[in-house]
Amino acid sequence: MELLIILGIPGPWQIVLIVLVVLLMFGGRKIPELMRGLGQGLKEFKKATKDDTAEEDTEKEIEKE
Repeated sequence: MELLIILGIPGPWQIVLIVLVVLLMFGGRKIPELMRGLGQGLKEFKKATKDDTAEEDTEKEIEKE
């Protein structure tokens, strides 16, 4: 238990408090829009990472030839 306190990992009551603060700040209608935007951002990040890795593989193949 002391390790959790040292690492700063939030417990169940802290998570509930954070969720309540977010609900009060943004309201129930705005949260789905925020989550949708977050999901799109993650999707774009994964796509960019995947494209970057593919470009590096292509460059390595060209250098081998």
